[in-house]
Amino acid sequence: MAKSQIWCAIGTLALLLASAVADDVVVLSEENFEKEVGQDRGALVEFYAPWCGHCKKLAPEYEKLGMSFKKAKSVLIGKVDCDEHKSLCSKYGVSGYPTIQWFPKGSLEPKKYEGPRTAESLTEFVNNEGGTNVKIAVAPSHVVVLTADNFDEVVLDETKDVLVEFYAPWCGHCKALAPTYEKVATAFKLEEEVVIANLDADKYKDLAEKYGVSSYPTLKFFPKGNKAGEEYEGGRDLDNFVNFINEKCGTNRDAKGHYTSKAGLVKSLDTLVKEFVSASAEEKKSIFIKIEEEVEKLTGPNARYGKIYLKSAKSCLEKGSGYAQKEIDRIHRLLEKSISPAKADEFTLKKNILSSFA
Repeated sequence: MAKSQIWCAIGTLALLLASAVADDVVVLSEENFEKEVGQDRGALVEFYAPWCGHCKKLAPEYEKLGMSFKKAKSVLIGKVDCDEHKSLCSKYGVSGYPTIQWFPKGSLEPKKYEGPRTAESLTEFVNNEGGTNVKIAVAPSHVVVLTADNFDEVVLDETKDVLVEFYAPWCGHCKALAPTYEKVATAFKLEEEVVIANLDADKYKDLAEKYGVSSYPTLKFFPKGNKAGEEYEGGRDLDNFVNFINEKCGTNRDAKGHYTSKAGLVKSLDTLVKEFVSASAEEKKSIFIKIEEEVEKLTGPNARYGKIYLKSAKSCLEKGSGYAQKEIDRIHRLLEKSISPAKADEFTLKKNILSSFA
């Protein structure tokens, strides 16, 4: 138990540290501003307000900038929420949003950025001020681009649940949504039966009209069982989308694309495992047979999860009741290492299912 608590504490600390960074842009506050800015590297800081339209428009460009300078040790790309940290923004003379300022290495005396608000122009500015030679990074996209040629093949595939954004390239709201929509696609990139897609409705007007699209962006969900499409009417932040997909598609992902603690759990098997855990050594053998029989009935993803239940039950029979907790602790250690997303999924499923036996 003590070991489990230690790993839990480490996991919590990791989450707290991760929360200091949004993508590749450092989130600054009264508490950490002077620890990060004015030290041994130059810093470009965006002072913004969450409700500001110009800030939303800048967001994808600024995130691209942060990603580009991620490995540049001599430069920090940061941002301050002025709604949340009014005194900090006031201290640096911020009166409009967004305000972008450059803080040279070792200085808290900023220079205001007055140039175009594009990733290219911001990169050129930071390279000049910081003495770097960084090129714009192009992140791989996980959003499936639809056209007249592939729309039916992708969207009307009855083995897939498909979310489609109908957008126009000139639409400001579409541009503001773009970075969030990309995160949604990234979060579900390992889900083979979930597709996050978009269509340039300005270019493919006939398709947009066919599905009743008259404003941008319009989001429609095409589940396996309804290829006529359903209007998406939820919120447009990342958590709203993730919750929607999980609910509609039966997935269990968080906003970062990691499996949640519910992933892999099968209710009928959990009921049997509960009996298995509290049973005597002799009774466990007969309950194991019931687990085998239940696993044989499972289909789809549950069939895969059932095999993990069965293997876990067999190991508990052979290695004793302490096996499950020891294996959970071992998996915690593995998840702390740098591993592929697919491997992390595999370990998390096993950990979740083992928790039923612990």
